[in-house]
Amino acid sequence: MHNRRVIYARRPAGSLTADTFRLEESDMPETGPGQVLCRTIFLSIDPAARAWMQARTYREQLVEGVVMPGHGLAEVVASDSEIPVGTIVTGPVGWQEYAQLDATAVRVVEVRSALSHYLGVLGITGITAYIGLMMLGRPRQGETVLVSGAAGATGNVVGQLARIHGCRVVGIAGGATKTAFLVNELGFDAVVDHRSRSFADDLKSACHGGVDVYFDNVGGPILERVLRAMNVHGRIVCCGVVSQYDTDDPVPGPRGVPGLLTTKRLRMEGFIVHDHVHDWPIARSELEDHIVAGRLRVIEDVIEGLDQAPQALIGLLEGSNLGKRVVRVAQDPAPTPLVPTRPNDDVSEENRKLRRDAGPYSDSR
Repeated sequence: MHNRRVIYARRPAGSLTADTFRLEESDMPETGPGQVLCRTIFLSIDPAARAWMQARTYREQLVEGVVMPGHGLAEVVASDSEIPVGTIVTGPVGWQEYAQLDATAVRVVEVRSALSHYLGVLGITGITAYIGLMMLGRPRQGETVLVSGAAGATGNVVGQLARIHGCRVVGIAGGATKTAFLVNELGFDAVVDHRSRSFADDLKSACHGGVDVYFDNVGGPILERVLRAMNVHGRIVCCGVVSQYDTDDPVPGPRGVPGLLTTKRLRMEGFIVHDHVHDWPIARSELEDHIVAGRLRVIEDVIEGLDQAPQALIGLLEGSNLGKRVVRVAQDPAPTPLVPTRPNDDVSEENRKLRRDAGPYSDSR
């Protein structure tokens, strides 16, 4: 029996292309003391994977020839640890069918929902949205919350949480399909198309009373534009820089720093969700409550097959996703979910259109 895996074959020059990767087979890994053998069910496709190829970030820069790293959800099929066979876990499984991991590197999942949710709205994506908005942004009822990458995995949850907490919600997204979806389906008060030639005027009109909380997923020129729209004592939550990932020539940082931060008394803070592990149970519990009550909709984009992982990442960086993108590597062994979800078929046609009309940056975070 062999283990299929996707290898990071070479560092890309410019935008990511399929030949950055290669698919290969290797011998099945074996477990040692304190380890588990995991069968990958879902892989999380995240824009940060492109940043790992460029430079050292919160992890070391990728070295050519390694299994492409990535977070996933898996079933334990062999164990030399206290974790029993059959347990569902999340952890750094990488882009492969089977992963040998230390038991301390995985987290046991108490399955109460569809498994894909534990990589999305009930996993790092949703928890990132909750902690970034609620604990760093600290929105108050009636304030204006602006989120970029609003149709992406994190952005759509941020917008929905802000709406739930009584804020006026404005999104930034790419294309008519995404903007209409956010307003008509998720209840955003306004959405600005970053591809529009009138983007600056549209943003000013949508945020006519200024911005109190900006959840930034894209960085670059959009961040620079939003800085000017911030209200006094506004809060900027820096979550990602997806507009700068898929290039070897990122633009300089936004003008107006630190001048605007000082004159408007702004708080601008970056964060990594792993620094807030102690808050994860609170975040997950509240997110789950909102889903069960029907206040929060789960938006997912499921791609079938390990061999599709490279194109899934390439497409995500081009903006072809709507909501959280995952790759299904194996069949789901979990029972019928207890938490309602929106069937993936409902958004499949929207996603097909988005993949045809992909724009210059992704709403993927």
